Amino acid sequence: MIAFLFRSFAYLASAAIGLLLADGLLDGFVIQWDRWWGFVACIVIFAVLQSVLSPVAVRLADRYAPVLMGGIGIVSTLVALFVVVLLPVGGLRIVDLSSWVLGAVLVWLVTAIGSAVLPLLFLRRDPRDGGRGVRSSTRAR
Repeated sequence: MIAFLFRSFAYLASAAIGLLLADGLLDGFVIQWDRWWGFVACIVIFAVLQSVLSPVAVRLADRYAPVLMGGIGIVSTLVALFVVVLLPVGGLRIVDLSSWVLGAVLVWLVTAIGSAVLPLLFLRRDPRDGGRGVRSSTRAR
């Protein structure tokens, strides 16, 4: 359970970092800081949408367009960004095509790396699990 919670937190953190990086690097990708609560809501909604959309997109691409399997992560990131921008809570605005494309790639890259690397850095294998590879955040005594 602790590992699941940590992975969820790591994904939320990597999504926030990706969105902040896109805001800093792209002129048309704007976080509206006067609505900071909207940005926090955007992070949570983006992470949930991304978690739900990725498996659905993989199943659809596998069934109808197997050649698209490599770009599914970017496509689901783009769809999640689109939904978050349309939400009335505010917090995120994307104004031009290049910011849409580059922002999706940048956020996807940061979340992919973050969700893969952060658990490896902070969760370690429990030697008491019999070699099954279960991860634990507590140290063996």
